[in-house]
Amino acid sequence: MSVRIDLVDQDQYADSGPPHEQLRWLRETDPVHRHDGDPPFWAVTRFDDVVHVSRHSELFSSHRRLALFNEMPEEQRALQRMMMLNQDPPEHTRRRSLVNRGFTPRTIGALEQHIRDICDDLLDKASGEIDFVTEIAAPLPLYVICELLGAPVTDRDKIFGWSNRMIGAEDPDYADSPEEGQAAAMEVYAYANELAAQRRANPRDDIVTKLIQPDEKGETLDENEFDLFVLLLVVAGNETTRNAASGGMLALFEHPEQWERLVADPALAAPAADEIVRWVSPVNLFRRTATQDVTLGGKQIREDDKVVVFYSSANRDASVFTDPEVFDIGRTPNPHIGFGGGGAHFCLGNHLAKLELRILFEQLARRYPRLRQTGEARRLRSNFINGIKELPVVL
Repeated sequence: MSVRIDLVDQDQYADSGPPHEQLRWLRETDPVHRHDGDPPFWAVTRFDDVVHVSRHSELFSSHRRLALFNEMPEEQRALQRMMMLNQDPPEHTRRRSLVNRGFTPRTIGALEQHIRDICDDLLDKASGEIDFVTEIAAPLPLYVICELLGAPVTDRDKIFGWSNRMIGAEDPDYADSPEEGQAAAMEVYAYANELAAQRRANPRDDIVTKLIQPDEKGETLDENEFDLFVLLLVVAGNETTRNAASGGMLALFEHPEQWERLVADPALAAPAADEIVRWVSPVNLFRRTATQDVTLGGKQIREDDKVVVFYSSANRDASVFTDPEVFDIGRTPNPHIGFGGGGAHFCLGNHLAKLELRILFEQLARRYPRLRQTGEARRLRSNFINGIKELPVVL
């Protein structure tokens, strides 16, 4: 059997999402696959191999050539390497320990009622036929980010626009060119600078104040580090939750028996949040670079080779998940790696994302049991974020 393998064709993602047929064939036939490209790369598709790459930063670096798929000129890489996403231990460990102060279980737990109020407010304002993405899935994490940053809620539209332009640089609906994404990033830096200056003058009980103050060892984030963290929060804190929510809603429409289960028992929203992240895999891939010659899945990988892990594939690996092609909101256990495969870069905001998804789907099931889809979902043209731009529904 010959299968045409192209795991990065943007148009394919815009048309139908991740290429699950190709990914299944690779898992079963060639799990560490030498994929054509400029440069060529190793496509890692099995759960155990993705976890191995994720947990061995000393062998598979985020720093050498960054963590995003596309190649960048060296002068751009130099700035990007200051972002946690593109660092390896020990520098990454230092930075993460500083940022962790804003994401303790206590800090996140204190947001539960606030998130419930946000969901109620969004559902109170929505009526009749709406676009689920722009009226519910997108505003929820934006409101929460504004709360975390202590930024006025009126800034959410600005944050939404910046995030769209950075992530949607390959999608004509969001950005005309990659340069527009870079311009949006510069606007976020300026915004972060302004927030930090305000908190230095007037400290408050928010994450910005925590992050610009020294920790118990007297260490603090410098100006560039802080700006880049806000950039990461604006993208990672918004895009993943927004696309898990809209992708999860679409999955529930496509599996109406699961929606009926949730309506009958809204407490299933907790395991449903994990199953939605597994099924949707909002982040499709990340890139690493081999730091030395290494063997993976029986293949000889050379130093400086490009290695790309596919979470959307690992999360449907039949050696780990029973009936992985079945969407089951009560699935347990559910050891998905939709928040990363462990190791240094495990998602800092995973508890927050799950909290937002649990509360949203619990409220939807309670308040709108007859919610239904009224038109085609439109997907983002991106091989990085498994995103949905539009999902017409009627409440």
